[in-house]
Amino acid sequence: MNAITPPETATKPLRAALVGNPNCGKTSLFNQLTGSRQKVANYAGVTVERKEGRFTTPQGRAVRLLDLPGAYSLSATSPDEDVTRDVCMGRHAVEKQPDLIICVVSASNLRLHLRFLLELVQLGRPMLVVLNMMDEAARIGLKIDVPGLAAAIGVPIIPTISLRKSGVTHLLEALEKPEFPLPPALPEGGDLHDLVGSLIARFTNESSLKSDRMADKLDRWFLHPVWGPIILLVVLFFMFQTVFAWAQPIMDALEAGITSLGQMLVSPLPEGLLRSLLADGVIAGAGTVIVFLPQILILFLWILTLEETGYLPRAAFLLDRIMALAGLSGRSFIPLLSSFACAIPGIMAARTIQNPRDRLVTILIAPLMTCSARLPVYTLLIAAFVPHRTVLGFLGLQGLVLFGLYFVAIVSGIIAARLMTRGVESEEHPLMLELPPYRTPNLKSVALGLWQRAVMFLSRVGTIIVSLNVLLWALSSFPSPPANATGAAIDYSLAGMIGHWMLPVFAPIGFNWQICVSLIPGLAAREVAVSALATVYALGANDDTAASQLMPLLSAHWSMATAFSLLAWYVYAPQCISTLAVMRRETRSLKVVLGAAAYLFGLAYMAALLTYHVTRALTGAPS
Repeated sequence: MNAITPPETATKPLRAALVGNPNCGKTSLFNQLTGSRQKVANYAGVTVERKEGRFTTPQGRAVRLLDLPGAYSLSATSPDEDVTRDVCMGRHAVEKQPDLIICVVSASNLRLHLRFLLELVQLGRPMLVVLNMMDEAARIGLKIDVPGLAAAIGVPIIPTISLRKSGVTHLLEALEKPEFPLPPALPEGGDLHDLVGSLIARFTNESSLKSDRMADKLDRWFLHPVWGPIILLVVLFFMFQTVFAWAQPIMDALEAGITSLGQMLVSPLPEGLLRSLLADGVIAGAGTVIVFLPQILILFLWILTLEETGYLPRAAFLLDRIMALAGLSGRSFIPLLSSFACAIPGIMAARTIQNPRDRLVTILIAPLMTCSARLPVYTLLIAAFVPHRTVLGFLGLQGLVLFGLYFVAIVSGIIAARLMTRGVESEEHPLMLELPPYRTPNLKSVALGLWQRAVMFLSRVGTIIVSLNVLLWALSSFPSPPANATGAAIDYSLAGMIGHWMLPVFAPIGFNWQICVSLIPGLAAREVAVSALATVYALGANDDTAASQLMPLLSAHWSMATAFSLLAWYVYAPQCISTLAVMRRETRSLKVVLGAAAYLFGLAYMAALLTYHVTRALTGAPS
């Protein structure tokens, strides 16, 4: 019998790799088996690098499991597919060839997924096939003769539902077996497409199924060349309106709670450095940022819901023509969409783009997409300087301004990409993206995604933001002012000196020295700028409630031109060292990173300069 017996689990775990087409449920299965919480979504291209997890079967077998990027073929056409091919064929520089290949196949899309399965069979390695999404197949009435299909291919097939814990029981039982059979050799010279068609005709009732009428009706609207973009704009308008409308009551309650907690902690302490550190460094810094958590979670609630329903890949098709205007294909949509959460995973997701030129351009414009870290800066300034009133009787002006900032960033990205690709035709293949079925959002997945985002945000507050604000507090508190000082003490501190040194460069765009100081720690994380402003203004105030009064303080001390100039700066400025570091890793070029930083800072300065002087002219501000 042709079989391979895995090494004894007492000394060495079974090394298995999850392989399959994009959007087949590999990562859901990986999370279910290992207890991990890797990102899953109802579209292709989420996993772009290998992930590792470990678990133990009910009978005690240790398993080391790799989740490899989705691939349509072993003939790799992009860097993420290179990883999958090299690991499966034993060519990877770091990862050894796995003891077992677990090929995950979507039961509802056999015609696409079986071809890749047959390619893996030709490798002659020990294999198991996971026939995933059996609940989806049942919903559309698809019946599969699993034993017959397994016998025809010569590989064990285990039906699963990866979203359910009970749905992987049979897979765990299969992994308990002491040996795994090698698949038989396929007939030489045979066409894989023909073989797939034959297998589907013999072992499924696919030919007798009717199309999903509801999905077809929805697609006629969502993918319509006229109505589709209109629907997308309406969804985005409503999304940004809710960021302000739904979050405000929660933010007010959260702000009141933080203020009360801060006063309770500070009031027993005597005047001195400890009280100043706690009130002006920790509470003024961290507390001012925490109140923006509801807005961030509402924005991600929309994004996660749209992902779960299957609408986002359809938006990619709608935007394919717009991407063409930028010299790119719709394949850049998913990386750029990811950048609205954070540019780092967006830049990494560019690995799915086959053409090197298009991949580089996508990486260079990804920082222009408005990441969630900008949201605290945007909403603080919009709430402070844009009146809370409606336009046309139902549209909130603040939500419109927020939408406008996102819109300007997108248009700027398109223009920048067009200039970068000018005179060079794209060699990227036409967009071919698997449209997932429409699904009701999985409440558990949405809740988990929101929980992860909240934990990530609060962990940044508790580590990066607090640490930087304590450092900023120290720089703003020392040295002490001289005995004959007439101004505020902070003006004589190191932070004050640094701010005044920077002022000649930033004064033409309307920035004061406090803004200049906030830009420096903001390089570590954009939202730190908000907490830095709170710390600087709290130290310059005469009471401990300045942290909770940042918005009225800004309204009183800044002009509208200054506020709008800072908004324009944050649309473009690469205020995130981590993003530049990941860009360096992905491109392996310091020259590219320096060029990206130069063009983004240049755009930021010019946009802020133009915004400042135009706003002054329109508002009649004195010269």
